[in-house]
Amino acid sequence: MGFSQRIAFFCSMLFVGLMLGPALAHLFSLPNKLPLDREDYFVTQAIYSGWQFIGVAVVGALASLLWLAVALRRQGPALLWILAALGCIVAAQAIFWAFTYPANVATANWTQIPDDWERLRDEWEYSHAVGAVLTLGALLSLAAVALRLIPRRS
Repeated sequence: MGFSQRIAFFCSMLFVGLMLGPALAHLFSLPNKLPLDREDYFVTQAIYSGWQFIGVAVVGALASLLWLAVALRRQGPALLWILAALGCIVAAQAIFWAFTYPANVATANWTQIPDDWERLRDEWEYSHAVGAVLTLGALLSLAAVALRLIPRRS
């Protein structure tokens, strides 16, 4: 693997890893947040103020995975793992924009309580959980790339 390919791989691991931290925080908090009553749930949601900057990691992950896919396009099985990682991130984003973002809009980022807040809460929480699993899948796919590209010693 050449220098440019190593940089692309490093950036992919970095950005997917940066995405995974907050994603797992959402996943692991889910069982503790779902039983909260309306007032406590909305107070708790305030902790996510400013988390939109994680979007930088999302853009970085998408860009670096595309770069890595182009850089390793002739690597056969490694390319399939890279494409799997890219697919996981794209799927996580599709779920975010289809379910999480509309819940944020409907609640003005969880500062206004609509009548259907419980449905929105469930969509928000479960879409984040699925996104976390997909982001973990992306990181594991990149780990598989590393295992394929590490020279074997005899």
